Amino acid sequence: MSKLLVVDDSTTDQNYLADILSKAGHHVSRASSGKEAIERALAEKPDMIFMDVVMEDMDGYNATREILEQDKERDVPVVMVTSKNQKADKVWAQMQGAKGYIVKPYTEEDVLEQLRNLL
Repeated sequence: MSKLLVVDDSTTDQNYLADILSKAGHHVSRASSGKEAIERALAEKPDMIFMDVVMEDMDGYNATREILEQDKERDVPVVMVTSKNQKADKVWAQMQGAKGYIVKPYTEEDVLEQLRNLL
């Protein structure tokens, strides 16, 4: 069982993703903002992070970069989960350190495939 962090400012999207991951047998922690994601990631040391991009206080790109900069001894995989579907968005996510990218709306299989590939 892996420790996973789900970050999304939409409660509905957060619940949907957390439900998929919990049913797959993983322990899921949640954050509703970029700043909260940084705090939880550094305190809880998740095995993987599913990060929304568009959030009010800090976007997922900045939160990802901050987490990876502050926790350099670990290479926690971050998967961006977003409605942004342009090639430039995906490239920018990779440049910030993201290892995966899922476009909303997504399927359960999309999420589980990222788990298989990155854990």
